Amino acid sequence: MNNKLDGLSMDLENSNMEKLKTVFPECFSEGKLDIDKLLSLCGEYIDNDFEKYKFEWKGKSECLHLAQKRSTGTLRPCREESVNFDNTNNVYIEGDNLEVLKLLQTAYYNKVKMIYIDPPYNTGNDFVYEDDFADPMARYKEITEQTTKSNPETMGRFHTNWLNMMYPRLRLAANLLRDDGVIFISIDDNEVFNLKKVCDEVFGEENCCGIVSRLMKSGGAKGRFFSPNIEYILVYAKNMTKIGCFRESISDEIIKKLYTSVEECGERKGEKYRPFGLYQSSLDARPNQRYYIECPDGTLVIPPGETMPAIHKDGEMVIPKKTDGCWRWSRERYIEEKLKGNIAYKKSKGVLLNSDGQPAEWNIYTKIWLNDRQEEGMVPVDLITKWENRQSKKELQQLGIPFEFAKPVDLINYLISIVGNTKDSIILDFFSGSATTAHAVMQLNAEDGGNRRFICVQLPELCDEKSEAYKAGYKNICEIGKERIRRAGKKIIEEKGDQIGIDDEEKKPLDIGFKVFKLDTSNLRIWDNTPITGDNQIEMFTERMNSMIDSIKDDRTDMDVVYEVMLKMGVPLDVPVQYIGVNEKVVYKVVYKVVHIVGDFLLMIALFDNITAEDIEAIAEYAPAKIICAEHGFADDSALSNAHYILKDRQIELKLI
Repeated sequence: MNNKLDGLSMDLENSNMEKLKTVFPECFSEGKLDIDKLLSLCGEYIDNDFEKYKFEWKGKSECLHLAQKRSTGTLRPCREESVNFDNTNNVYIEGDNLEVLKLLQTAYYNKVKMIYIDPPYNTGNDFVYEDDFADPMARYKEITEQTTKSNPETMGRFHTNWLNMMYPRLRLAANLLRDDGVIFISIDDNEVFNLKKVCDEVFGEENCCGIVSRLMKSGGAKGRFFSPNIEYILVYAKNMTKIGCFRESISDEIIKKLYTSVEECGERKGEKYRPFGLYQSSLDARPNQRYYIECPDGTLVIPPGETMPAIHKDGEMVIPKKTDGCWRWSRERYIEEKLKGNIAYKKSKGVLLNSDGQPAEWNIYTKIWLNDRQEEGMVPVDLITKWENRQSKKELQQLGIPFEFAKPVDLINYLISIVGNTKDSIILDFFSGSATTAHAVMQLNAEDGGNRRFICVQLPELCDEKSEAYKAGYKNICEIGKERIRRAGKKIIEEKGDQIGIDDEEKKPLDIGFKVFKLDTSNLRIWDNTPITGDNQIEMFTERMNSMIDSIKDDRTDMDVVYEVMLKMGVPLDVPVQYIGVNEKVVYKVVYKVVHIVGDFLLMIALFDNITAEDIEAIAEYAPAKIICAEHGFADDSALSNAHYILKDRQIELKLI
């Protein structure tokens, strides 16, 4: 068994193959997938029809390959730029989001409840990152040291470049969503139709929750035919059957307008309710829903129509004509609701008929209780007219942050709140910009006592030297985002306090911290297999061999290695790292709760030199699931061999780096 830990991210292709083998073992022959057989088992038979509807563009197949190409990078912790590093659950990552999403696969696969992204709209001036299929990490290193490039419409591949950027990132993002997860993507009309087609392919057309129109500004004089005031938010579920329904809270405006009645007696005395007619003219005629109802003065009333039941108080029902009106409820339901106090009788002449077929003096209402509706919430509409972009400009000015085109905090809060079941979940934004999502998560937690955690990812795009941000001392967008989170956290504590929760016993500190990580090449040395040419080839080869004796690069710290091990062992970045002493040597201890494992998953990482069998025995006393050691750190080959035998007897896995 190979117990060597390499410096690569999760092997998505192999993982997908293993899943298929589990479900469809008969579709594999000599380790190869028989795609025709797989399709036939799913009811898709090869018919040689090459004219089927497809969404294609140049580079699409390479994009899919790129999404599954293993990353040679890692995420290095940056404590000095973080806030409350040891105790926070929030994460800010500086790096190319394609490589970062690859690195998050093992630790965050199927764990993210909600993703919000505000990617480049491809207006012609937006930066569109051109990925390098051969060496993405080398391309990232290059791009962080030069001015970013725009994607003008004059380029022959204007839409293609944008699609090649978005497609692999959405593929990777879909893996991170929980089964009940949702993604929101802001976009304008330049790419909304292309984005819809891409999302239909990535998430499935059946998982489209809707396209929301959003008023981004009012008025304006730009545009040739129309001044653009609207943009869009595409909403997709990981699995539509798992997410339930979206609900938003009832606004004060609606409460004042509709919930105008107050209960005067009974168990619900003092509660507000909305009277809603038991008869509605839009209802179709139904046999069990046309009957007389007795009013407080003893008179009988019925919806307008020609077919009238016999007059008696038991409420005989009739078979109505199509033109006859009906109640919303059956008589049995009406009696049941009346006993609960959910019926109101109000004098309102002309709506209903009495037993003589004349306009009645009464109308019958059901009571829609405000308290009940506030718990249930209301279905949001697909038009958002609140929170124009000018609000975000004001928010950033209050924080002293120079940045254009951010989304309002309340907009992100609204999207998080309508999803439901987010109070103890992860919110991801991998086009973080000025970190509005991070700001929104902290603010929403302060308001409702939630324990949401954010993961923000942003490419360190260089600020234009003429921009206000650059003049204020910000070299790149990541510096703006991190500073915004710091200032927003302080402001929230000043306004809301540093404790969240309703009861004193349940109160807990508000998490306004964040751990900063920066994308870099792996901390582990990787064999250089490029051909050796020129003179002194033997000496050069010997030097290359000697450089591999120590598997960890010289300029990397223990914590760099610890977090790379955690990521590639499937441990989230917010899990605390503890220090313990073993035989007067430092060992790193990581305790992680895993859903399908009883008890805690314990990981021990030993990076010191001259590891002996006695050291391994002492570490094993903590009963970890795995022990990670640097192979070059063992005192000798005998110590390494003894370590294998010691841990094998205790059923503890040893992994080497």
